[in-house]
Amino acid sequence: MTPDAITVLVADDQAMVRAGFAALLDAQPGIRVVGQAAGGLEAVQLARETKPDVVLMDVRMPDLDGIEATKRILSPAHPLPHVPRVLMLTTFDIDDYVYDALSAGASGFLLKDALPEELAHAVRVIAAGDALLAPSVTRRFIERFAGSGSAAPARAVLALNGLTDREREVLVQIGRGLSNSEIAAELFIGEQTVKTHVSKLLQKVPARDRVQLVITAYDAGLVSPA
Repeated sequence: MTPDAITVLVADDQAMVRAGFAALLDAQPGIRVVGQAAGGLEAVQLARETKPDVVLMDVRMPDLDGIEATKRILSPAHPLPHVPRVLMLTTFDIDDYVYDALSAGASGFLLKDALPEELAHAVRVIAAGDALLAPSVTRRFIERFAGSGSAAPARAVLALNGLTDREREVLVQIGRGLSNSEIAAELFIGEQTVKTHVSKLLQKVPARDRVQLVITAYDAGLVSPA
């Protein structure tokens, strides 16, 4: 492994699943598994000790579920020496957990039946600072739980203050689940210009990553479930 390999901590209470994910990732070039946790509390502890770039976090675990573990790992009240990115593991039958996971600071989620190459791709996307927002899956979850007809949260509305008209337009397209290239085509602007607007949005809202921007767009009422 090269010194700059992406380091990963795998947290899952099922030993075979945990070992399987670890083996698949360790076999990928440029990725190195630095720890395995069988529960949420162990995941929090190992995140502090191993300082991984990415935590592959199961939602349902004993002693501390993945959502609470994510909150503790990413909590500014107890900052880790190296703040990792969190990629949640989920299945179609636990929709109720996904919005909470993203709100807790997770950078995206992956279905447990994903192909090996999809797992490696997800880890690389998350490690690069982007969010895993597959329109076919993530948008369905976010549309269901964000902006569900109630009054827009005040914090989300206030987050829009100071945005230019173009930044709002870009935020709307992000909320729809479009990629940078798709936004560029939709708004007839260059992809680099889109990237600049996204960077400004992350600072102004403020938001941890693209997932948080999607949530803000829905919560503020800029985008509604269709």
